[in-house]
Amino acid sequence: MKITNVLHFTENHRFTVCRDFSLGSLDRKMLQSMYQPMIGPGAIALFHTLYSQLPGEKSGYSQLEQQRRLFLQMELEQGEKGRKQLIEWSSKLEAVGLLSTTRRLFPESEEYVYSYQLYAPLSPHEFFLNQHLALLLRDKVGKIMLLLLRDELLAEEPPELSGSVSEQLSVPFYDLFRLNTQVMDHQLEQALYETAAAGHQATGGFNTDSRGFAYTDIIARFPKGSRNRPFVEALQFRKEHLVAINIAKSKYNLELQETCRLLDEDGIFDVEGNLMYEELQYRANLLYRQAKRRGEWTERKVLQLAEPAGVQDGSSEEVPAEELGVQMEYYLEVPSLFQGQCDVHQYNMLLRNHPYTLVLKKFFPQGTVPDGVLDIFERIDLNYGLPEEVINVLIHFIHTDRRSWAKNSIEAVAADLLGKQVATYEQAVEYIREKARYKAKASAAAVKRKEGPPVPQGSSPGGGRGAQNGSRGASGRGAKQKPVIPVAADKPGRKPLSDEEMEAIIRKASKWEDKKA
Repeated sequence: MKITNVLHFTENHRFTVCRDFSLGSLDRKMLQSMYQPMIGPGAIALFHTLYSQLPGEKSGYSQLEQQRRLFLQMELEQGEKGRKQLIEWSSKLEAVGLLSTTRRLFPESEEYVYSYQLYAPLSPHEFFLNQHLALLLRDKVGKIMLLLLRDELLAEEPPELSGSVSEQLSVPFYDLFRLNTQVMDHQLEQALYETAAAGHQATGGFNTDSRGFAYTDIIARFPKGSRNRPFVEALQFRKEHLVAINIAKSKYNLELQETCRLLDEDGIFDVEGNLMYEELQYRANLLYRQAKRRGEWTERKVLQLAEPAGVQDGSSEEVPAEELGVQMEYYLEVPSLFQGQCDVHQYNMLLRNHPYTLVLKKFFPQGTVPDGVLDIFERIDLNYGLPEEVINVLIHFIHTDRRSWAKNSIEAVAADLLGKQVATYEQAVEYIREKARYKAKASAAAVKRKEGPPVPQGSSPGGGRGAQNGSRGASGRGAKQKPVIPVAADKPGRKPLSDEEMEAIIRKASKWEDKKA
């Protein structure tokens, strides 16, 4: 918990607790055996206290209460000492992924309200897959105890099952049930959406609305007489196509009307009704570029008319439905451009899960990306097929390494990534770290060459016979074979030759030439 002013976090401030899970026997075992050795009994007690603010058979939000209730339940001193203790325990819970704290400000009353979002403990299998948690527990209890806990909580597969051939016998949903899709209950859909949206709270500068288009949204606006109508109606049974449509919508800021118009065009579906995602993405990119040009033209016209405010495009950034996490060992440092806007976790989640079109806007003033830069990254994405998470790491590398945003500079790095078959976020991070190590090594070598080799002890600065002998003697130990010979240089402060002196030197040289002849 990052509190800069202790007066902003007191027992008089109100709080609410949000959770969407219920603790079972395995969860309590995980808290006692795995999490408590890492963060201590005080932090675990705070977790149980926050959990009890809501009845065990319910999920959602607790009633607003003053934090004095927490201080009394935890038997904390009401004052600066108790506040620091509560902040310390909360920070430990946040560090291991059991808690997320949000502070809300009401401008009218200038009141802070704290929202504590609780998360369920990881299952034993997920815990041991989480590298930094497993290493932290090893540091606390030792390797032997860690292996004993793993054997106690994880039951291995019977050895008799090894080498068998598996066959999936589960019955899919639509083999047994048929939903009445002819009747659309808009009130029910709105209620379900509000329930789902209640769990998504903004916790940082880069978090955005993650809602995509539902099947009912698309089919309600799609023309009934279209040739592609049967294919669009089949989207309710082909969820992977609906996900692909929402990815294109998120990537290119498509409105519902634009999405329906694209789905109505020829060539978007094949004869069997399969979605041609590459074609959809290509045409969505054309719409995106056209909208961008129209927005820039409108902004120029408004500025010409001396309007006081610019035109906002009103586009919303989207987050993929399922975000991929980033392990701590692959975290990239937050550039100075984003200091104060996000922490290191939010920045790496931005690079890992957001489209490159949205990431590019963050690195340019007011989100205005030059057409030349946009063209280069479109070619890298559409023609070269570089994954978007790798493209985002490429954008970070160009900015932090202070490389040129010119076409040749960007394409050179992209070609190197393609040639080395970098296809994941982790591989891209290792690539730029290798580049940084090579650059540091080259800089150190350049400084060493500039300073020159060391002069052997006992030799004169002129590098005479003693220096030569020292050089020969050190040759067997890897020293240079040639002696160090000083280079003649002009003495500082020496006056330039006058015309008369220069003519005298030329006359002497002519006499020497005449004698030789």
